[in-house]
Amino acid sequence: MSYKSLLTVLTAADTAAAPLAQIAALAEEFGAHADALCLGVDRTQTGYYYAGANAMVLQETLARAQEEAEEVQARADAALKQAGAAYGTDSGVAQIADIGRHVARAARFSDLVVLGQPYGPDKRAEAEPIVEAALFEGRAPVLVVPDKAAPLKQPKTVLVAWNESIEAMTAIRRAMPFLKAADLVRIAVIDPPQHGPERSDPGGMLAQMLARHGVNCEIDVLSKTLTRVSDVLNRHAADTAADMIVMGAYGHSRFREAILGGATRNMLEQAAVPVLMAH
Repeated sequence: MSYKSLLTVLTAADTAAAPLAQIAALAEEFGAHADALCLGVDRTQTGYYYAGANAMVLQETLARAQEEAEEVQARADAALKQAGAAYGTDSGVAQIADIGRHVARAARFSDLVVLGQPYGPDKRAEAEPIVEAALFEGRAPVLVVPDKAAPLKQPKTVLVAWNESIEAMTAIRRAMPFLKAADLVRIAVIDPPQHGPERSDPGGMLAQMLARHGVNCEIDVLSKTLTRVSDVLNRHAADTAADMIVMGAYGHSRFREAILGGATRNMLEQAAVPVLMAH
């Protein structure tokens, strides 16, 4: 298995640098095709304007979104062309309430979606829904790249968060090209249940499965000494000089398929290295 169809979704030129650099690096590494979906976002909420509002106001909003789409597409074209990657770009305007539909459709036909960190002082309102749509509606693995992280081709050390869940196993399977190429994969098990099926050998069956793929594994059993699991994982990643974290993406919602759960959101807020997630 390898990644041959890569996708990034961009909505602003000032936050495009990290995901563009990362997708270009991976396209070169895997001989893959990089697609950039460049969207200008109409952030007008339904019902915001009263009936009979000046049509010029609405037209101005759409024109501004179109300009943003063209600006970010030009940025993507320049970056991917300079990197020498096989690539394609597409642009359009999407309403913020409907952006998930556009992202999910593109993500569904991608092996890996590369996105920037959705949280931070310069992030726009659509950044989080884009991650959610790719994960939960597009069902694609998503590599979230911190703004200050250097482009990563093949990680030497990967930290895998293992809690015996379906989501964690899905992420591990989708991360296999990275795991097989890594020098070391550290399976992190935090406070394993005393009465679970792996109580006598936490992470052992996963290590066996990965070893059959030629993955060099070590198992790290950790105590939850910090309030949040994400803090324990991030600290362990720093302590072990991990280049990437792999974990399941968790969500909850009563109104749509899913929104990011607390543990997932905390990880994406604090991670200093790329995080590959799948659901």
